[in-house]
Amino acid sequence: MALRILVVGCGGLGGIVTAHLIETGHDVTAVTSNPAILDALNARGFQIRGDGLARTVPASGRVHDSVPEGSFDCVLLATQPPQVEEAARMALPALAPNGTMVCFQNGLCETRVARIAGEERTLGGVVAWGAAMPEPGKYDRTAAGGFTLGRMDGRADARLEEIGRALESIGPVEITSNLRGKRWSKLAINCAISTLGTLGGSRLGALMKHRFVRRLALEIMTETVHVARSYGVKLEKVSGTVDLDWIALTEDERRASGSSGLVAKHALLLAVGFRYRRMRSSMLSAIERGRSPAVDFLNGEVVDHARAHAVPTPVNARLRDEVWRLARREETPSLPFLRTLASELLV
Repeated sequence: MALRILVVGCGGLGGIVTAHLIETGHDVTAVTSNPAILDALNARGFQIRGDGLARTVPASGRVHDSVPEGSFDCVLLATQPPQVEEAARMALPALAPNGTMVCFQNGLCETRVARIAGEERTLGGVVAWGAAMPEPGKYDRTAAGGFTLGRMDGRADARLEEIGRALESIGPVEITSNLRGKRWSKLAINCAISTLGTLGGSRLGALMKHRFVRRLALEIMTETVHVARSYGVKLEKVSGTVDLDWIALTEDERRASGSSGLVAKHALLLAVGFRYRRMRSSMLSAIERGRSPAVDFLNGEVVDHARAHAVPTPVNARLRDEVWRLARREETPSLPFLRTLASELLV
């Protein structure tokens, strides 16, 4: 029997996911709390670019402003992290008794959702591709990639495989027994990419051309790796290539002005910047729309976890605070602003 799927959130990620599931014949319904997105989708459908041929996928009455009645086998949570708990509570009454919620958020949101839906009914979905919504109902696939799915306890089961098969229309799916390691590795990447993209106000490709931006990224990821290690997390490669254990700076590399290891790490970040050059921070988009940034679920998560084990995280702490300054309109995102922060932090 086919899965009955509910997608909560029709921003960049949720819109692309819903459109693909509609195209491949899945029984999918979507919910958005944004009236402009709802009106655009119901009037013109999902307008997709950057993912094969530009096309429009009819919404056909599948998008609603609240969770419809019925019982869903799978709820895909595609909101920004600050809204994930509200989204999970809203969708819970419509979740089938043996149904599953999947967290697509960056950060460590599975624990939050498990408190609402139960650990047995909570999956993690690590997203390794990029999407944006430049206008309501218009979606850009900004980077290729797929998903990593896993349970908090590391078990594999038929439902996990079933959801994986449904998502393969969007990108390749990997099933992991170490969701925690995948999550912390992705957290390290997102703390760098999303936060620097927010503060710098530009796409990843343009930012990563600058050495000081790459060095800030390395410092952010190094602090995150140290915190993960303090919790005994076994880190996993991101997208099969980015090895966080390797990319973390050694004490010698932190002190040196140049070394073969440091050159190699900068080269890797240049390659990442080129591969995901069109990616724009969703956190920056949230600030531009007057919404709360997800920084407390990224750098803030690192800082909060670090406190328990007395791991120093000065770079993550400062950049978290600076993102909140942007959100309060006390500063404007720009490359010069980011350069000033680097001059103060990289001493």
